[in-house]
Amino acid sequence: MYQSNIYEYLENLTEHQLLICKDDKEAIQIRDIANLLGFESYVLPDIRVSAGEDLRTYDEEIYRLFITLAAYHQSQNKKVLISPYRTLLIPFPKPEYFGKHTIEFGDTLDLAALKDKLYHWGYHFTDITASAGEVSFRGDIIDIFPIDAEQPYRIGLFDEEVETIQHFDEATQKRILPKEGEDELDHVTFPPTFLALDKAQYDSLKSRVAQSNYDTFVKDIDSLGLWHLDELGESALAQFNSVLTSNLAAELDEIYELDAPMIPRESFMLPVVPESKRYRDLEVADPNKLLESHQDKKITILAKNESIVRGSDLASFEGIEFVYQEGIVNLMSADRLILSLNKPVKRKKVKKATIILDELKQGDYVVHENHGIGIFKGIEKRDVLGAVSEFVVIHYQNEDSLLIPVSNLEVIDRFVADSGTLPVLDRLGKTSFKKLKGKVREKLFAIASQIINLSAQRHLKKGIVLKTNLEEHTIFMAKAGFIHTEDQERAIYEMLDDLSSGRMMDRLLSADVGFGKTEVAMNGMYVAVKNGYQAMMIAPTTLLSAQHFKSLKERFKDEEIRVAKLDRFSTAKQKREVLVGLEDGSIDIVVGTHALLGAKFKNLALVVIDEEHKFGVKQKEALKEISIDVHLLSMSATPIPRSLNMAMSQVKTFSEILTPPVERQGVRTFVKSYDEKVIKEAILRELRRGGQVFYVFNSIAAIEDKKKELLDILPTLRIAVLHSKISAKETEDEMMKFEDGEYDLLLSTSIVESGIHMPHANTMIVDGADNFGIADLHQLRGRVGRGSKEGYAYFIVSDKDRLTEQAKRRLLALESHSDLGSGAVLAFHDLEIRGGGNIIGEAQSGHIKQIGYSLYLRMLEDAIKELSGQDKEVSQHVDMKLNVDAYLNEELIEEDRLRLELYRRLSLCETTGEVYEISSEIEDRFGKLDRVTKQFIDVIVMKVLARQQGISKVSSYGENVFIEFIEEGKDRVVLKSPSKDDDDIIATAMGYLK
Repeated sequence: MYQSNIYEYLENLTEHQLLICKDDKEAIQIRDIANLLGFESYVLPDIRVSAGEDLRTYDEEIYRLFITLAAYHQSQNKKVLISPYRTLLIPFPKPEYFGKHTIEFGDTLDLAALKDKLYHWGYHFTDITASAGEVSFRGDIIDIFPIDAEQPYRIGLFDEEVETIQHFDEATQKRILPKEGEDELDHVTFPPTFLALDKAQYDSLKSRVAQSNYDTFVKDIDSLGLWHLDELGESALAQFNSVLTSNLAAELDEIYELDAPMIPRESFMLPVVPESKRYRDLEVADPNKLLESHQDKKITILAKNESIVRGSDLASFEGIEFVYQEGIVNLMSADRLILSLNKPVKRKKVKKATIILDELKQGDYVVHENHGIGIFKGIEKRDVLGAVSEFVVIHYQNEDSLLIPVSNLEVIDRFVADSGTLPVLDRLGKTSFKKLKGKVREKLFAIASQIINLSAQRHLKKGIVLKTNLEEHTIFMAKAGFIHTEDQERAIYEMLDDLSSGRMMDRLLSADVGFGKTEVAMNGMYVAVKNGYQAMMIAPTTLLSAQHFKSLKERFKDEEIRVAKLDRFSTAKQKREVLVGLEDGSIDIVVGTHALLGAKFKNLALVVIDEEHKFGVKQKEALKEISIDVHLLSMSATPIPRSLNMAMSQVKTFSEILTPPVERQGVRTFVKSYDEKVIKEAILRELRRGGQVFYVFNSIAAIEDKKKELLDILPTLRIAVLHSKISAKETEDEMMKFEDGEYDLLLSTSIVESGIHMPHANTMIVDGADNFGIADLHQLRGRVGRGSKEGYAYFIVSDKDRLTEQAKRRLLALESHSDLGSGAVLAFHDLEIRGGGNIIGEAQSGHIKQIGYSLYLRMLEDAIKELSGQDKEVSQHVDMKLNVDAYLNEELIEEDRLRLELYRRLSLCETTGEVYEISSEIEDRFGKLDRVTKQFIDVIVMKVLARQQGISKVSSYGENVFIEFIEEGKDRVVLKSPSKDDDDIIATAMGYLK
């Protein structure tokens, strides 16, 4: 497609038109020209979907399609619509079904009618509004997240009258107050998330979808609505006056060969934009030269803003017209010259993780720090001695139950067992759990003291000072070939500060695979070599070391830095050469596996260890020896728990990269019933675009049969089979072959998890997905979509009608959240807990199994604190037994899980400031606090104050309030309250504690 053709065509265009192009990139080029010519341009997203496919996976694009079409129809100005041809294969709604609804300050709402309208307009009713298209009604608060809004809105009501309209932050759920000088919001306008339908239209569409022949996991309007519009829609080509921007015959042939779209091929027999007679496209290397030789023409310069013009060293010529807008257009004719100074725009898109719900669901296993493992049964209200409060109920062996006051929830944790093993319930009143805890504590002290001693040895030594030449370094960073994310930059500069500080660096860098850990490490190596030292990088497998070697060679090729590799594929001669080179200093950087451990260096300054937890015990010892007097950077692909992070901060410094790289795309996720057609289509779809497939099948016994099955479907498929019974060496060789493209499909158990970067494998099929936890599925899905290609994940279930509700919800959450959204936060949380096990090493996993990760980590944290002399009172409990009504009222917060989450967060508060912050958040999210809720907040405040003062128990009986101390021999204090009333008792106790 030539910009010159489009420019001349649009210059003469007098009517509204739909311009059809090949893809996203072309659409942007056409938009730039239309904007320059004064058109309002509306660009539709490139939606590559086959007829009948589940559209839930394409949520974001479908929303953009609807928002853009609605805006186009409403505009009265000179306008064009631009669309990639694939998008036009979807039926388009008729213009009259795009609507808007406005709620203004002071309106009186008919809540029942509003709920009906939102339901028929496709909004999802939830208890927390966190994603576009969701709404929640809570007493006198309505939260709504319109699909065309940057942020959700919170509408506060007084009875049914609108009293306030404000934005809130979907991640923290807190209101955002207007900044100084900004006006309060006086209205909110929202479009439908699907179409503006009334009840009859909605019901009719719903019944058509229910009878659909298309196979999706759930048949509803979200997944199949667009394929069954009937009288509500028609083809885009029938709706608009259309023209092709270039000849698309070849592209259309391919589509109609593979797919049978709903729009007939003949509809695309359309006129094509003619070739330009006046203009030609330009490649611009030096704008000044062009300006000089074409001074006689009318010159237009396109730039985003004045700074770009000032920074571009343009020579000043007479009569240049400057147009300040985005876009790139470079054209010339006999009397015109159009030049752009803009650079292509990089899209930055980072999903925020929503509130982490430590979701305890009924039936989950929990571990109580004194009584061991039980089953969580929910929250119950009990009346004890005339005062009402809420308790968490836990069942142990023989149906014995334990009631825990909600103000003491910090004594329990979710029990996360080692990948899916079922725990054994403990018996109440038996001392076996106490003994087990004692044993684990001894072990933990040994581990903690080892960590601390090692760190002390490093701290005593003086570090090698590595200075950074900032100017040189900025140039090195610019040569990375991509724009660093903020997190990457922060990690790099934190590391450079460590290296120049004169102390020994011991930094842990945690980031998902493909988020750029290696780039951070390479910046450190660069500085080491520039200061005349050597650096080494060591990885647990040959495959990983080969991948790192490739990256390092590529990155350092212009820097006169000599990089070598040492692993089991190196010949004896190569090994000798590398070892000699390291000793005499002729090699600057070496990458390898544990084959490197015996090497002698001339002047080593930096050791980078990738996935340290995967090395064996002996290798770890050798690593400690090597790295005792050099700077150390350890990298891990599993997130590290925040709590452990805090405890270890005395020992290690810490960086995290949470932002995905700019060009990385999400992973489209489909949940499907097992069907050979689906499997065949998924595999072919990937092979057609030159890629490879991961097929996860978690049964070693039946894996060979599965291979035969796949060969029956596609006889020419080249399949590699891997599982844990195959030796490490063979596994690695097969993986190398897969990476080199000798296989099309890797059939394996779930061992294809962390650490491998396979840019060509972008489709993942998980067979029997209902047997995996959400964390495992999210982790597996993260293996694909790593390059700039979009990834596809198919979660296959054997019989969707026999799935439990929970499994269904889990799979749907993954399907609609292809990024780290709320569905994956839970996964992240599980992973985070596991990441803690990694830091400490595998040898302890036996104990972790018995007491669960979270309690294990808490005990480790205490041990590290105690040994490094941080807190004397590591964690001490205060027993609050005041005879007052105190709980979070369910009339205020209806959902059990939300109350539970707040109870849990309140019980973990360490300062009164934190308590009051959560209290104002509750008021913000749920409305004014009532008496019992306020009293519960007071009880938690007293608990925090009591802990700070060494008090073990605060209780009351009648008008007496008793205060007891931890310190032995200290007398208990008895206070007299003016009456037995709740507020008097609370005032008396609070007065003493404050």
